[in-house]
Amino acid sequence: MPYRMIQIGLGDMGRHWCEVALPPNIDDGLIEVVAAVDINPAALTVAQDSLGLPPEKCYTDAKTAMAENEADFCAIVVPPARHEEVVDIALAHGMHILSEKPIADNLAASARIADKVKRAGVKMGVTMSHRYDQDKTSLRQELRSGRYGALDYLVCQLSADLRKRGSWGAFRHDMPDPLMIEGAVHHLDLLADLAGAKCDTIYAQSWNPPWGEYAGDSQALVTMVFENGSRAIFEGASCNAVGLHDWEQETIRAECELGTLLLKARRLQRFPYDPSTQRITKFEGEGEPVPLLERRKWMNTWLIEQFVHWLDGGESMETNVEDNLQSVAMIFAVIESSRTGMPVKVQALLKQAREKL
Repeated sequence: MPYRMIQIGLGDMGRHWCEVALPPNIDDGLIEVVAAVDINPAALTVAQDSLGLPPEKCYTDAKTAMAENEADFCAIVVPPARHEEVVDIALAHGMHILSEKPIADNLAASARIADKVKRAGVKMGVTMSHRYDQDKTSLRQELRSGRYGALDYLVCQLSADLRKRGSWGAFRHDMPDPLMIEGAVHHLDLLADLAGAKCDTIYAQSWNPPWGEYAGDSQALVTMVFENGSRAIFEGASCNAVGLHDWEQETIRAECELGTLLLKARRLQRFPYDPSTQRITKFEGEGEPVPLLERRKWMNTWLIEQFVHWLDGGESMETNVEDNLQSVAMIFAVIESSRTGMPVKVQALLKQAREKL
């Protein structure tokens, strides 16, 4: 029997869920969408056109949708500031939850949500889609193969031209810290995953250049130190002249004891260390190509499948809400470090937030 779900949010990302992420899982018999919600009545046609829902199963109010429809879980695809509100409604109806990142738009709310979910005894996953993209998954497997020895450090570059208002969704141009909360949460999460350890310390600078049409910081440079001693550097930019390392085209480099791995423009290369040579100089394109992994589902489509298997009693999603608190803690450590000019201990920041519950 498919799991019955309610789709909450039919905006830009919600449309992507309805048109791309949900249909393969519906076709596989894993899920059945029984209702959809968006506060904008005009957006309800997305669910009708993409999922075949009748108008009477499309709502502008989540409370009504959950009260009138039997469902096993809901998918939350609304701006982060509204996540806790929808989580509370879902928990009142005993529903499991699959939510877009981040857990919430601040660390206190994220910690509260994780605590509420635990007390309610339900399951909540967070769709950290970039960690499960084809190229990043291929890099992770290659890095964890063991053939490159110890990881020393990682470099991740995201740069895009999203400076004009509305180029990255209008709401992001009005929110504080849009790069961190809506963007870099993916990349810091990915770097910690590749490092294979929790982040210990973050030092960062973030800002918005005069030409960036944002209320909050849209650019950042971040240095990270992980508990296993490895390090990472993140360059994030939404207001550059051109997207040299744009969304889903990010550049990631892993420097290891016995080799370098380079992921650029969705092409993965390896540069093995040669101990017989005193000095090795290579250029991009001169590495050994590494074929990307093949599977039918990637990103949110795959994460929905993982969530369903978890509901079936299988292994917990790696991006379950408790573990995903690490990703939220990192982005707010960046924000605090940028504002204070000081390094921030990530685990202490998270512990402090949880102690205030």
